[in-house]
Amino acid sequence: MTLREHRLYAKLSKCEFWHTQVAFLGHIVSKDGICVDPAKIEAILNWESPRTVTEIRSFLGLAGYYRRFVEGFSLIAAPLTRLTRKGVPFEWDDKCEKSFQELKQRLVFAPILTLPTSGRGYVVYIDASQQGLGCVLMQDDKVIAYASRQLKKHEENYPTHDLELAAVVFALKIWRHYLYGEQCQVFTDHKSLKYLMTQKELNLRQRRWLELIKDYDLVIDYHPGKTNVVADTLSRKSSTTMARIKSYLPQLVGIRSVGANLIGGYQGTLLARFEVRPTLVVQIRDLQEVDEKLSAELEKLYLGVPSEYSLRDDGVLQKFGRVCVPDNEELKRAVLEEAHSSAYALHPGSTKMYRTIRESYWWPVGTYYYGFIAGLPRTRRGHDAIWVIVDRLTKSAQFLPVRITFSTERLTRLNVAEIVRLHGVSVSIVSDRDPIFTSRFWPKLQHALGTRLKFSTAFHPQTDGQSERTIQTLEDMLWACVLEFQGSWDDHVALAEFAYNNSYQASIGMAPYKALYGRCRNNWVKGTLPQPATTTLKSVDWESPLIFFT
Repeated sequence: MTLREHRLYAKLSKCEFWHTQVAFLGHIVSKDGICVDPAKIEAILNWESPRTVTEIRSFLGLAGYYRRFVEGFSLIAAPLTRLTRKGVPFEWDDKCEKSFQELKQRLVFAPILTLPTSGRGYVVYIDASQQGLGCVLMQDDKVIAYASRQLKKHEENYPTHDLELAAVVFALKIWRHYLYGEQCQVFTDHKSLKYLMTQKELNLRQRRWLELIKDYDLVIDYHPGKTNVVADTLSRKSSTTMARIKSYLPQLVGIRSVGANLIGGYQGTLLARFEVRPTLVVQIRDLQEVDEKLSAELEKLYLGVPSEYSLRDDGVLQKFGRVCVPDNEELKRAVLEEAHSSAYALHPGSTKMYRTIRESYWWPVGTYYYGFIAGLPRTRRGHDAIWVIVDRLTKSAQFLPVRITFSTERLTRLNVAEIVRLHGVSVSIVSDRDPIFTSRFWPKLQHALGTRLKFSTAFHPQTDGQSERTIQTLEDMLWACVLEFQGSWDDHVALAEFAYNNSYQASIGMAPYKALYGRCRNNWVKGTLPQPATTTLKSVDWESPLIFFT
């Protein structure tokens, strides 16, 4: 009925029913998307190295038909296309052979591209370099098409800003039939393009391109770094026929299912050897048994000693419902790589990646910020400064009343009593360039404890914005406290610390207290507190709400 409504008529003898896929114009179209027809690729597989410019043109013509399946096709084919230019002598070198073989491999193992759906919006990732322009069209985190081209002679003189903008225009032109009239989000690693629409001064070229861009419903966003937005594929090195590749398909599927690492050969064989490595969970469980701290916790659980740790059904130690990662740099790197580069992650941003890891894994990072707030009114105990110590992972903070004249040795004893005693030796410390921290004694002490000492950039507080923001929040709280209690503010700094640590932090999605201990403490509510029995806090008006509590 749908065909008739659009006045389209099908001939029954040319129709096929109940097929899951169909060959069409050199492609295989299925419910999963569109891929290269293996029958057409077999000719490319058997193609010998070109000996003349005509043979190069023939190969590039056939391979170029499937260029939408190959990321960076123009950049890969650059050594070959250079030989087709007028006046360039034919010299087949290693670069040409590498380019030729790489194109064959990319086409044999070309990914399945999804079919676009109108009305669901598109995402375009663009990148430009001194060699060419490249872009990827995506929808719902799936690749629709790749596109790339080499720079023209005059474009090689473009500044970086114009090159990046040229990549945007290139994508809009070649995919106009997809993007026109649809919502589109363009990601670039050139931050200034984000403000293109609001810039007051543009050159003539940029103005001309801006008129074209205004025809589209798009938003340009900044995406730092050169990011590959497509899931990684198997290593591919082959010059055999398609029949041999198909014969290895069950083995390939089996290898991928167990998370094996596949290493391909270079000449004549598809599988030179393969190496099966244990899964990430098994690695974590094995290393937990040899980790000094975690093995002690495992022993407690085996003996039935109550602990905040617990065992999963597969024998993996966990804390707060999260897998405990042993202190092993290679293992931590593997966890980060799994959360970023696996086929199930699709290269998320830093925030999404952090939250994913935080929900599933736990390990103590132990990086602290040390700083001072000076110039406060002197209290009866002689305190005129606050030592601020911030855990960069949990955002928890400790506020220690001190005198600005305290010696390094006294601060060291205070550090051991208040920080090392409760949280252990930190892995690294970031501090400002206060003379206390830059003196010889302090770095030597941290070296003896195995702690890395780092200094923020002079006159540049943005180096550690997280801690500076904490200090700013603390200053607001403490100045209110000082105005209220005058010379006894050091009696109440502990309450300010509690209020700060028990308040919600948007950056971690919870209160620092909960991130540190796995639970939140109830706030003090008016009417639920007994009258103070000590004389230390007798100046507090218990009938009026304290400003630090939320």
